[in-house]
Amino acid sequence: MGNHHEGQRVSRRRMLVGVSSVGLGALVTACAGKSAVTTSTGETVELQAVTDADLTALFDGARTCTLAASTTQGPYYFDADKIRSDIREDKQGAKLRLALQLQDSETCKPIPHAVVEIWQCDAGGLYSGAEAASGGGGGTPPTGSPPPGGGDADLVPADDKRYLRGAQVTNQLGIVDFMTIWPGWYRGRTVHVHVMVHVGNEKTLTTQLMFDEALNAKVLATQPYVQHTGRDTFNDGDYIYRPSMLLKVTQARDGYVGSIVLNADPDHDGG
Repeated sequence: MGNHHEGQRVSRRRMLVGVSSVGLGALVTACAGKSAVTTSTGETVELQAVTDADLTALFDGARTCTLAASTTQGPYYFDADKIRSDIREDKQGAKLRLALQLQDSETCKPIPHAVVEIWQCDAGGLYSGAEAASGGGGGTPPTGSPPPGGGDADLVPADDKRYLRGAQVTNQLGIVDFMTIWPGWYRGRTVHVHVMVHVGNEKTLTTQLMFDEALNAKVLATQPYVQHTGRDTFNDGDYIYRPSMLLKVTQARDGYVGSIVLNADPDHDGG
C-alpha cells in the first residue's frame, strides 16, 4: 500500500508505545485509503492501485469469524524495524502479492490501526539475519521450527540483512498488502509465510500462511527454486499446517496474488 515512510527503520515496539519519531498515527494516516492490491480483469489479474471499495472483492468467499489458528513464531523471528510493503530487496523468485484482512473474531468487524509483520525464507530456504543458522553458504539445510508451544524466543540477528521481512499498519478496512516472492522451503517444513499481529501494545496473533501443493509444485519447478533440491515435507506431512491457513491464490500476468482473512481476538477472551 502507499506509504511515504516506506523503507524507514521504525521499531514496531517503539512505534506502538508512541515514542518513535514517526508515530503510529502518522503511519495509519499514510496507509488508510491508499492500498495497492489487485483487481480481477477476466481470468487474470493485474497489480494496481484500487479504491477501498474495490479492495473488498479480494476477500469474497472468505467471510468467516472463526479464530485463526495460532502457531509458534519459530526460530527466525526478530523485530526487523522495517515499515514497508515491498520486502523483496534483491531476492529473486515468483512475484507474490499478499493481501491480508484482519477482523475481530467476535464481531467480524475489521481491525484498523493494527501492526502486521510478515517474514519468510527465500527461494533457497534462507532467512535474513539468520543465513548461517538456516543453512547458509551451502551448508547443512535448516530443520523445521520447534513443535507448537516452543520456539517463541526472539532471534538475535547475525547480520544487518532484512530481506523478506517487513510490517504494515492496517487501514480502516483492516487491510495490509505486501509485495514479496513465493517462499522456498527448508527441511522439516512445508512452504509457508509467518505472520504476527499486534493490536495496541499486545501481541494478538501469531500464525502462518500456506499454499496449495499444486501451485507449490508449479512454482518450485522454476528458477531459482529448482536449484534447491530434496524437499522432504509437504502440507499433508507438516505438523503446523491447517487447511484454514491456505491462501486464496490467483495467477497474475506477472506473478501471483494471495489473499486471506485473519480473525484475531484482541480481548484474549477466547471469542
